[in-house]
Amino acid sequence: MSDNDGKKTLGLRGSRPGQVKQSFSHGRTKNVVVETKRKRVVVPKQGAAAGGAASPAKGDPRKRPGGISDAEMERRLKALQAAKAREAGEKVKREAEEKAREEERRRRREEAEAKERAEREREEALKAKAEEEARKKREAEEAAKRPKAAPKPDPAAAQAAEARGAKTPSATTRKKDDRGNADAQRQNRSKGRDDNRRSGKLTLNQALSGDRGGRQRSVASMRRQQERARQKALGGNVEREKVVRDVQVPEAIVVSELANRMAERVADVVKSLMKMGMMVTQNQSIDADTAELIIEEFGHKIVRVSDADVEDVIHQVEDKEEDLESRAPVITIMGHVDHGKTSLLDAIRDAKVTAGEAGGITQHIGAYQVQTDDGVTLSFLDTPGHAAFTSMRARGAQVTDIVVLVVAADDSVMPQTIEAINHAKAAEVPMIVAINKCDKPAADPDKVRAELLQHEVIVEKMSGEVQDVEVSAVTGQGLDALLEAIALQSEILELKANPERAASGAVIEAQLDVGRGPVATVLVQNGTLKQGDIFVVGEQWGRVRALINDKGDRVKEAGPSVPVEVLGLNGTPEAGDVLNVVDTEAQAREIAEYREHAAKEKRAAAGAATTLEQMMAKAKADKDVAELPILVKADVQGSAEAIVQAMEKIGNDEVRVRVLHYGVGAITETDIGLAEASGSPVIGFNVRANTPARNSANQKGVEIRYYSVIYDLVDDVKAAASGLLSAEVRENFIGYSEIREVFKVSGVGKVAGCLVTEGVARRSAGVRLLRDNVVIHEGTLKTLKRFKDEVKEVQSGQECGMAFENYDDIRPGDVIEIFEREEIARTLD
Repeated sequence: MSDNDGKKTLGLRGSRPGQVKQSFSHGRTKNVVVETKRKRVVVPKQGAAAGGAASPAKGDPRKRPGGISDAEMERRLKALQAAKAREAGEKVKREAEEKAREEERRRRREEAEAKERAEREREEALKAKAEEEARKKREAEEAAKRPKAAPKPDPAAAQAAEARGAKTPSATTRKKDDRGNADAQRQNRSKGRDDNRRSGKLTLNQALSGDRGGRQRSVASMRRQQERARQKALGGNVEREKVVRDVQVPEAIVVSELANRMAERVADVVKSLMKMGMMVTQNQSIDADTAELIIEEFGHKIVRVSDADVEDVIHQVEDKEEDLESRAPVITIMGHVDHGKTSLLDAIRDAKVTAGEAGGITQHIGAYQVQTDDGVTLSFLDTPGHAAFTSMRARGAQVTDIVVLVVAADDSVMPQTIEAINHAKAAEVPMIVAINKCDKPAADPDKVRAELLQHEVIVEKMSGEVQDVEVSAVTGQGLDALLEAIALQSEILELKANPERAASGAVIEAQLDVGRGPVATVLVQNGTLKQGDIFVVGEQWGRVRALINDKGDRVKEAGPSVPVEVLGLNGTPEAGDVLNVVDTEAQAREIAEYREHAAKEKRAAAGAATTLEQMMAKAKADKDVAELPILVKADVQGSAEAIVQAMEKIGNDEVRVRVLHYGVGAITETDIGLAEASGSPVIGFNVRANTPARNSANQKGVEIRYYSVIYDLVDDVKAAASGLLSAEVRENFIGYSEIREVFKVSGVGKVAGCLVTEGVARRSAGVRLLRDNVVIHEGTLKTLKRFKDEVKEVQSGQECGMAFENYDDIRPGDVIEIFEREEIARTLD
């Protein structure tokens, strides 16, 4: 008990009292008494580690915390001992690591001091050597000035004394200054590093002007500076002499290409453009005026070229006679459809080609090579005979050396036979006539020869110069004679080419393969086309990724007269385009872009009317013409071209077929979208629609029609176009009636009392009102009555009442002509 009113102050047992001053708003404070309780730490005595009865805590329960068993107390003691042991181990480990770090720091410091000491000694030795040389030089000069009688001092003794004198102060002061100099150098280095850190960000103006704003120079920059200093010390030219170049610039040029033509760094050109305010990259194009400013800034001369000059890189050089080598002849097989062209080539190749063609007719230009028994190589082109493939036959005649005209002995000369003759004559190509199907009973070869006379083709049996051979693709008759005739004709032509020059050739066919991309069948005409060559063909360009011959094997190169499939184009070329190999991708891309631009302008100019009157006349003419729009997708370029030409021939003055778009490859969603917008069907020739396109067509209700034979396609389109023709209307006169009297009926108007004089009068028929044999009204009947009843028709000789729809000017004596209209469907011939 305390003396405070007999009450004991509340507090914590074993605590230490203290005061805390609390501060409040408005300057108020308050002192609070607080008590701090010390944490009880259980420290076992020396014998506690052994456990058992030796531990007083374990043996005397009164000195143990409440509620703790003997086992728990033992576990706590063990944990405490383990913690102390772990702390002791970690302390030893930390001491060892600290000692190792101290040793490493001391070792590095000693190495740095030794290095600095060695460097200083080397510098002092060099300085002493230089002073010694200067002293010797001075002594020599003084000795030369002294009189010869003066005694000469001993140079060896003087040198030894001076060496001792010079060595003594260096040895005594070196040890004192080593540590101080090392510390001063370390401080200077750290000070310079701290001062240079975070000196500021690099701005665009600093980068363009060359001010690096405190940034460290690159190793290459330091080397260039050292090289310039060395050149200057040796007395050489620090800067190389500027080479002024003539730079050819088209209307637009890529920045990297401009730098390449000037032989300047691309970064310098981009920097100059940025200084002019043009933020461009090396892959962007600039116009010729901007390029001229850049060229003048770099000290070069500009040579402006037109867009057409880009094709000058395709050199048309004349080959020397000694460079020419013999090449295989290119033979094109032409003739009417179903006259056996492909079967004849099949017999020569001993392969099955016809079986792979839809409907047994050729719809592509096939290119093959055949090796004869004599070791002579022949290149054959098989052209389609159908009327739609006119352009294909023309292409075959243009790239060929010899034309083999196949005429069936039982069918004689037909329209496509005449067309093939005209193509061969236009191309000025020698012709060999192969009279096929001579094994048939109805074969008449003499009739074929006689009919060929009408088209100025005189065969040898008719005392002409054109070779003719009777053959049979089925039995093999006359095949050897045909090959001999071809070999003889090729010997007469003396076909030669230079295989060592840049390759050039003609595209026979082109298609878009799903797995391989754009593929072109090319007949190499000159030079050798190799894998990796960069080429331009029409409006496309590319690099030869692979060459595949007619047997499906990959080859590394293709010489003259060799047909190959070329992979690696960036797009599908047109059949008939010329392939030329160029030096660089930039040239190929430039030529292709120029050709594409020129073709686009040409198409735009052809489609645009020149005057307003012509535009009005064309719009008026098109207003009365019904159009059937279609989209065409084909497997190869030649087939698409043939289909478009066939579609253009369908129609007359009232209806025509309009091909909105045609292309090569599968039918895509883009085609379906265009077809939906124009309300046209999509025609696929030997191609199919992909899955997204099929789903889109089903949703949008676009019709897709598939064909594999061009006959069926043309017939179906012709039938669809015939449906757009307005039906022919014929009028059949069924009766005449004469107006005897005119009555006025309230609510109806004027009603004519008539007598049917001829035929029959029907209410549903058309009527004309004739007055003095002149038609004054044509319309329909509003009412037809006999007595008071409404009737459908009135026979001849009977009287009736008639009223016209919206017409009242009727008089007695007028004649009513009654007729019916009949619509007759028309078709396109």
